[in-house]
Amino acid sequence: MKHNDNSITCRKVRINDLELHIAETGDADAPLLILLHGFPDFWFAWRDYMTELADAGFHVVAPDQRGYNLSDKPRGIGHYKLEILADDIVGLASVLGVQTFHVVGHDWGGSVAWSIASRHPRRLGRMAVLNAPHPAVWLRNMRGDSEQRRISRYVRYLQLPWLPEEALRLGGYHGLSGAFAELPPESFTKEVLDSYREAWSVPGALTAMLNWYRALFRHPEPIPIPGSLSTPCLILWGDYDRFAVPKLADESATLCAEAEVVHLSGVGHWIIYEARDSVLFHLKRFLVENSASAKGDQKIPIS
Repeated sequence: MKHNDNSITCRKVRINDLELHIAETGDADAPLLILLHGFPDFWFAWRDYMTELADAGFHVVAPDQRGYNLSDKPRGIGHYKLEILADDIVGLASVLGVQTFHVVGHDWGGSVAWSIASRHPRRLGRMAVLNAPHPAVWLRNMRGDSEQRRISRYVRYLQLPWLPEEALRLGGYHGLSGAFAELPPESFTKEVLDSYREAWSVPGALTAMLNWYRALFRHPEPIPIPGSLSTPCLILWGDYDRFAVPKLADESATLCAEAEVVHLSGVGHWIIYEARDSVLFHLKRFLVENSASAKGDQKIPIS
């Protein structure tokens, strides 16, 4: 996998019985910031963010999450429940010797961030989610909101066994690459798409990636009591998202004791590509300017 910044290094780390492939940059003694990709991304989606956030004072780590690219791909839908995916990231922080850390998640990466905030609030300093509603809010609206139900029809199709995999492989993964068709060519070049196709073609990856969707329907997340999530939260939302209606951002914010929602007009689901400068501005403002009160610098012995 090619990337242009020589300061980003990659390695594998073992989390219990799982190996995660991670990319990282920045001072290892700086506060830990973990960047979580969504579907059908992998760590590479954050390549243009990592050095800037490291320069802002963080040890930046972007894993290939369980099932993606070069990380392990356990067989079976049950291995992709959100509580397990959240434990992977908390375990990663522990292996890196850090007790509390910050997290930024886009799409499914945001779902993992929400799950960490519910299950491991003492491990989080601050969290930012980008076009990622709380998964229970998402499911509730898929059932109760006609517009969300209409634009989420593809999720029902992904529940089928083996057929979605075969369909998505056709035409050189056209079904996956088509998700990025709305992006301008300069932000999603042929070289970038080739890197994505390489990640999608890793044996077992496609089924593992789809198992995230399948597991959510079989093991839905409970919805928290409004105001019960204690982690300070920033929600960045591109209002032209063709996969989720904008009100999901505001409904998710009500679950937090402290939340800020920023709606970006004219920006779609792929906010990290479409609005890089705005996203970086808000992340730095939220993470760096509040660093005095954030809890991201507590080290623990590596077990």
